[in-house]
Amino acid sequence: MTVTPSDEIRHRIENSVSWITLNRPEAMNALTWDQRERVITLLADASADPAVRAVVVTATGKGFCAGADLRSNSRTAGGDRIAGDVSRMIRLGAQRLITAVLDCEKPVIAAVNGTAAGIGAHLALACDLVIAAEQARFIEVFVRRGLVPDGGGAYLLPRLLGPQKAKELLFFGDAVTAEDAARLGLVNKVVPADELQETARAWAERLAQGPTRALALTKQLVNASLDSDRATALAAEATAQELNMTTADANEGVASFVERRTPKYLGR
Repeated sequence: MTVTPSDEIRHRIENSVSWITLNRPEAMNALTWDQRERVITLLADASADPAVRAVVVTATGKGFCAGADLRSNSRTAGGDRIAGDVSRMIRLGAQRLITAVLDCEKPVIAAVNGTAAGIGAHLALACDLVIAAEQARFIEVFVRRGLVPDGGGAYLLPRLLGPQKAKELLFFGDAVTAEDAARLGLVNKVVPADELQETARAWAERLAQGPTRALALTKQLVNASLDSDRATALAAEATAQELNMTTADANEGVASFVERRTPKYLGR
């Protein structure tokens, strides 16, 4: 196990899983500029590191992430703005964070321990799998502040829920319980709080033992299919299978089937 210095983002790699933990519990893990950049970097590192084969994003304390912490962010708070400043801030900030999750080449699990609001909700929902503690809540808080949703909210929610239900959440900004989030399909599994970390660990380590490149290509296919027509999606599928058949894990998978044994994937 390797451990990096513990501060507002805790990070460790254990059993081929990169654990990214938001660690500002006194602020309900509202994200500062520095935290956001650190998470983006860690997700990029996970993509590039063959020793990392899955990622978990979680948090300490009672909240998962209360959104962007503009109060402590001198780069965005106060001062005179000119046209283009806000859109640039969103493009280079919240949207980069969500894109980093969607584009990570390793499967990413959100282990949501508490309230996920605004960009915090989108950080969780951009992950490939979402496990929530029973007390977790998801809140599209933007409308409560008179704001338009950012961080990919109007992109993610219709694809997860359909446009009508997405509008309901975005228009009213009501808190969605973990149980309701699971019923709607926003969450894969709800567990008691004291089981959250171990459940996330079990799922992540199972993924980390899988065919890593096949999982990466599968993630790309599923994400791209939501914006593709049938011909494009089928062409991408064929290309992905062609690429995947060059990997050692694909050969191992076929060989283990023929030999009637459990495959041993190496992630390459």
